[in-house]
Amino acid sequence: MRRHSIDISETDGVRYLHFGNDAIQGAMRIARPWALELEYTRDMLAGLILRSEPGWPRTCLMIGLGAAAQLRFLHRHFPACRITVLEINPDVIATCAQFFKLPAAAANLEIITADASIWIGSAPADHYDLILLDAFSAQGLPRSLDTSAFYGACRACLSAQGLLASNLLSHSAGFAARARRIDRAFAGRTLRLPPCESGNTILLAAHGARIGVSLATLHERAAQLWQRTGLDLRPLLARLRLAHSLPEDRHLQL
Repeated sequence: MRRHSIDISETDGVRYLHFGNDAIQGAMRIARPWALELEYTRDMLAGLILRSEPGWPRTCLMIGLGAAAQLRFLHRHFPACRITVLEINPDVIATCAQFFKLPAAAANLEIITADASIWIGSAPADHYDLILLDAFSAQGLPRSLDTSAFYGACRACLSAQGLLASNLLSHSAGFAARARRIDRAFAGRTLRLPPCESGNTILLAAHGARIGVSLATLHERAAQLWQRTGLDLRPLLARLRLAHSLPEDRHLQL
């Protein structure tokens, strides 16, 4: 693997991670390191209100560490969740440990230096409730993580309540083809969230138990999640309603 440079910047109390250019690869508000500073990282956790099974997610696989934002959030607010992180670049792990309050080693946390496209082939089947795919490098999403075979392998290691959240860039070349590959791998059970101001678009893909929930119920769950963790997904629901013209009694099916 050709390693890229890693840069750190700070503005108005927020520390940012960069991979050799101005593009933001992750962020942390220094005074509240467990909060999710970037909008797209909040969108990626929409499964927390889509899935209602008790204790969900019990297991989470993160492909790409970035600035460890979602790791810090889940580690703090969902301590029973067993988290596995795959990061190909050991320098990113070291940077997070030094600058981004990487959680200390714990029984429910495993950080592995590995190429996810290879590792996923030996991943335990039917194991992960949630997969967060956010593995951009300075050059974009590696081709090895954007194949039908890779997305199929992700689906195979999801549990019966499984959900994949993939970070895509709506203005990047190949965006539509990438979304189609995920859609095919998950037999059409996907939901494209409205794009963030940054251009990030999150694609959700479900496996196992069907999701059918009204927008009104999602608002109730979002309010409860906000009160418990500080994560506010109500703005996402407002964007979703506008983008899809959803009435309150309309059920999202996934």
